[in-house]
Order: sequence, then structure tokens, then C-alpha cells
Amino acid sequence: MLDKLNPATEDTPELAAEQWIGALDAAFASRSTEALAALFAPESHWRNIFGISWQFATFSGRQRVVAELLARAEAVGASGFRLDDRALIPRRAVVAGREAIEAVFTFDTSNGPGTGAVRLLHDRSGNSAAWTFSTMLDFNRICEARTDGAAEQSHARDFAAPDWLEQRQASRAYADREPDVLIVGGGHAGIAAAVECKRIGLDALIVDRERRIGDNWRLRYRGLKLHNKTPVNLFRYLPFPPSFPDYIPKDKIANWLESYVDIMELDFWTESSFEGARYDDATQRWTVTLQGTSGPRMLHPKHIVLATSVSGTPNIPRIDGIENFEGKVLHSSAFAAGREWARRSVVVFGTGTSAHDICQELHAAGADVTMVQRSPTMVVNVEPAQLYDKTYLGDGPPIEVRDILNSGVPLAVMKIAHRIITDEVKRLDAPLLSRLERAGFRLEFGEDGTGWPLKFRSRGGGYYFNVGCSELIAADGKIRLIQAADIADITATGLALNDGTSLGAELFVLATGYKGPDHLVGRLFGEDVAARVGRVWGFDDASQELRNMWTRTPQPGLWFAGGAFSQARIYSRFIALQIAAIEAGTLSKQLT
Repeated sequence: MLDKLNPATEDTPELAAEQWIGALDAAFASRSTEALAALFAPESHWRNIFGISWQFATFSGRQRVVAELLARAEAVGASGFRLDDRALIPRRAVVAGREAIEAVFTFDTSNGPGTGAVRLLHDRSGNSAAWTFSTMLDFNRICEARTDGAAEQSHARDFAAPDWLEQRQASRAYADREPDVLIVGGGHAGIAAAVECKRIGLDALIVDRERRIGDNWRLRYRGLKLHNKTPVNLFRYLPFPPSFPDYIPKDKIANWLESYVDIMELDFWTESSFEGARYDDATQRWTVTLQGTSGPRMLHPKHIVLATSVSGTPNIPRIDGIENFEGKVLHSSAFAAGREWARRSVVVFGTGTSAHDICQELHAAGADVTMVQRSPTMVVNVEPAQLYDKTYLGDGPPIEVRDILNSGVPLAVMKIAHRIITDEVKRLDAPLLSRLERAGFRLEFGEDGTGWPLKFRSRGGGYYFNVGCSELIAADGKIRLIQAADIADITATGLALNDGTSLGAELFVLATGYKGPDHLVGRLFGEDVAARVGRVWGFDDASQELRNMWTRTPQPGLWFAGGAFSQARIYSRFIALQIAAIEAGTLSKQLT
């Protein structure tokens, strides 16, 4: 998304950014609407990630931006805006097709120190105006201030006291205490939330129903790999070794999650099923029922973070006539390997990434494979797909700074950038896409052609990163493709097609995606809580942010975490910050 430019003006980016940030600080100090308005472009956007007030929202249009900034800055005493040259020397960049000057800054508030990014439109007359402006609390500096640089004296020993292992075992047992935060779901999102809670001083326990940490990846189909490159998927505090491949296999990422939990000393209960919870307004605690291998266990945390993933619960659609089929029916989440289906006929319903990967694995194992397309799908070759993550690839600043820059792109600008990238992706992939269309595959490229990342944020799927399956469909029909509309009926032995032919099968794989996190709320917390919370995931028109994610919800003490590795890395710290502020009495637990 970002490309370096040749110098286009006589003024240096450093001088332009320095003058702008100085004028911004002066405008805040004087509380001058006119002075502040002069610093923002008419089509400007401010993305506030709990930086100036405890709100996660984007404001668009100069008049709205200025009004919200002035009101919220006064409430938290925002001041001391200054460039952070150590993080990033101001530079020229192309963002969403526009030339801009990009800089990182810091500031101070009563809630703690802040950081953010600005992108300036700079004309030849020397005037600069902010196009995008983002603010967030600086989690690292807040945590450092809380610990005051204190470190454990590792040489000090009490030979009568419990040793490190005994302390870890006692911590995990929760025999004589309750966790501040119970995190339900032990995938990357839950782990990311736990490590940030621990760093800020909160007692957090992760519970997961699987037998082993990482099994949410380990137990999926054997050919699965991450589909974006390693730099995008880094964990905070413990980056991947340089020996890791660009695209990490599922078992390797599973083992990494397990190692990360151990190294970061996170409390984690495996084989513990979250059965439900109810909230007591008087005590402001939850009563949680867990079912483990040794029986039920009750806990009373102050907060629950539901980190069961935006793609964690299988979606089993109603398919007319499927009850007639006498063969085996599996959701893609239960499909382990293609080897046992060698020389047998399999029908895979779906055209997303899992469907394609499973079809390709079955074909490689010698199965006779048919893919059923139910709706149009975006297809992009895996290498062009990385263009959407360009911020994280190649030489540049550290991952922390790239996260500030990436999170500083508001939704409206992201859509423009992604349309440009999608047009380029379609150009690069044109030969493959035309062959797919000739084979009968129905293509689409997201809302207004914005590509796969926003499809993920809105519906959690609907795309495929091609690693070879598309060629098997398009080239010579090695994988058969039919449309759902071609099916007249489902029989005991397979499919009856509209043209009078039949298609035998021994296995149906339903690669039909996953349900969003909100479907679990009613079952686990009751319909009253579900109605109070409302939708989870997908964009809210008013805030221009994902609904109920990483922020207080209408149900006190209930939080949601999820998304891609990069989203968990960037936003989980803000759950920890808010909970810490609530427990310190500086933020209301009740969303107002």
C-alpha cells in the first residue's frame, strides 16, 4: 500500500511534519477551532483507538474531526504533541494512490501517554493538511511506567520457598484465588489477549476445550498453511526465528503457540469446556461453569474475553435432500487427510480457501473430486495476495511502528487502497481468471472491488489464495466443477443432476465456512445478554469499526477478541488497557 516517492517539493518531509505538529499542539493549547480546522483537509479522517478518550471510532470530514478532537482532547488534557523521529523519520509515501508525508508522533493525556500517525497532503506552496490522523494509548510506555523498570533479582534465593516450577503449577491451579480475566478460547487471539493482560498486571486464565495447546490449528486438514507471509503474523515480545518459512504450516504454528504460552508463562487450562456464565450486577463478577476432565469447576472472574475466533464454529447450512445421502458427511473442520479417500469419489461443497485446499489434497491422494460452487468467490494467486500486506513486507521500520502506520489507515481510505490493489491483482492474475471463467467458475472481488481483507472483516471468508487448485479446475478439469443450481436432487449414492446424469460419491465435505462469534452469545450467556450485546464482527456504520471487538460492550465485563494474527497483535493490548483502567476505577465498566 505504501511506495516511496522521489522528492516532489523543496520542503523536506521532516520540516513539513515538524511545522504541522507544532501548529497542532498550539491549536490544542489555544482551543482554537479555526486554527485546528486549518490543519485538516476537507476529506480528513481521525481514527481514535482509545488515544484521546476511551473510544474506538473513526470520525470523517473536517468539521466532525475538529469538533470531536477539541471536545475529547479537553476532557483528557491531550497535549505535548511532538514527532517521534526515533520511531520513524518523516517520509514521503503513496497511500491509496495519493502522495503524502507520513510521520509518527507522541502526546500526553490524563489516561497515559499516546502515540499515533499522520499523513499530510503537502502542496508546493508549503501548506500541509492532515488527510489521516490516528491516536492510540501507548501500551508499552504505560506498562513500563507501572513497573518502573523493576526486574526480578534472579540471584536471590529462598531454598525453603517454592521453586519456579512449583510456583507455575500453583499459579495455574487457581486453588485459592479467582482470575481477574477469564479468556475463553486458546488460539492466537486468546493468547494475545492473555499476554497483554499479564504484562499490565492483570491475572488472566485461558481455557480451551482441546487436549493440547495449539490443537485448534494442529487438528485441521494436513495441507493447511498460513496464507500470508511470516512478517505479518509475528507475535509481540517473541518474534519468529529467521529460519521460519514464508508460509507457516499448521503444525508448526500450533507448536509455536504451545511454546509461546510456556515461554510467556501464561496460565492455560486445556480440556476445559466453557458451559456458560451469568453476571451478578451487585458483585460485578461472573459465575462461570467449566467442564473438565476431573468434573465441573466454578470460577468468578470480573471479566470474560470470548476469543473463540471469527471462524471457530462450523457453519452447517441447510442443504435440501442431504439427509438422503447414505455416505459420510463431514464439515471441513473435521476433515483430517485425503489419503483414506484414494480412488474414491468425494463431493466438496464450497469454493473458499478450505474447500480448494481440501479438493487439492484429495486429488493428490488419488480421489475423484467434484467441487460444488454455491456462490461467487474471489480467487487470487498467493503471491499477488501479499500486496494487501505490503506495509509489513520488505525493508522498513520495526513491526511496532508498522502496526502504528497500518492501524492508522481509516476504513474509507483502506477501501480506496484495496480497490487499487485489487485492480492490480486482477491484472496480474488475468490469465488464470479468464481460464477459470471459461471453466464455469463464478468470480467476484468483494464489495466495490475491495478484495479479500474486507471480505474477511465483513463475513469471515469468500475467497481463495491459489496455491495450485485453480489450475486443476481450469486447465483440464482434473477437479470437476458444478454449480449448486446444477443439482436436481441428492440421492443415497450421490447427486442427481439437472441434465439427467448422476454423480456418485462416498463422502460429502461441507466446506461451508464458520459462524461469527455473536451466535455463541445467546447459548453461553442467555438471550437477554445476546440481545443487549447485538451483532459482533462486521463494520458498524456509525463508528466505522468492527462491531463490539476489542472494546467495552453493552454487557459489562464481556469482551470479544478475534481476527487475523496481525489484528490480535495490534488490538488485544487495548482490551488489557481498558480492563486495567476499569479495575483502577478510572473507567466505568458500564458502557455509556
